[in-house]
Amino acid sequence: MKGTINQLIRQAENKSIEDTLGFLSSNFPNQVVFSSSLGQEDQAITHMIATTNLPIEIFMLDTGRHFQETYDVLSRTRKKYNLEIKSYFPQASDIENLLNTKGPNSFFDSVENRKECCFLRKVKPLKIALNGKKIWVTGLRASQSENRETMQLFEYDEGFDIIKYNPLIHWSFEELNEYLDKNKVPQNSLHKKNFPSIGCAPCTRAIMEGEDIRAGRWYWENSQKECGLHSH
Repeated sequence: MKGTINQLIRQAENKSIEDTLGFLSSNFPNQVVFSSSLGQEDQAITHMIATTNLPIEIFMLDTGRHFQETYDVLSRTRKKYNLEIKSYFPQASDIENLLNTKGPNSFFDSVENRKECCFLRKVKPLKIALNGKKIWVTGLRASQSENRETMQLFEYDEGFDIIKYNPLIHWSFEELNEYLDKNKVPQNSLHKKNFPSIGCAPCTRAIMEGEDIRAGRWYWENSQKECGLHSH
């Protein structure tokens, strides 16, 4: 696997993101997928895929607890690019059991409960979405969190047994915003209300001046701010 990773890194040298995505979709036909949270990073990548007509499946994880603004940007994105964005949902029986045994707000009670909710609503559906695929494209940036600072352009994700391609890993927040504005990419209206990182509605708040960009995620916790999708 290490040899494959190094080969992909060499192939990506001096290539644009669009060219690298094209190379991946050609060399791994029907085995490249992109997971979008509809956040700013993911919207930039969606624009790249859509405007170059690349055969890369785009999907989102619909936890059932998103902001209405998230669904609004999903709708606008589908219409602007005439694009299918597939939704993966948690198993109904998992959520029924969780709510019947622990109630609708168990994630506030402990880190363990919160991670259980994230696992059922996000990690399990993601495993289904990635099943049988070879390349998982993400919108991760190194400056988003301490956990992501050491992530590479290409890396092997042991938990999901897949190669991850992180095309924006070295982009700054300023570069990202410049790209979005230049290309008039649809964005979640909550970003203008100090929500730089947007997850489920109960678990996300606006950040205050000077706070870390992920301070609004699981804001009542002091633990590492990850849901399990990108543990490293």
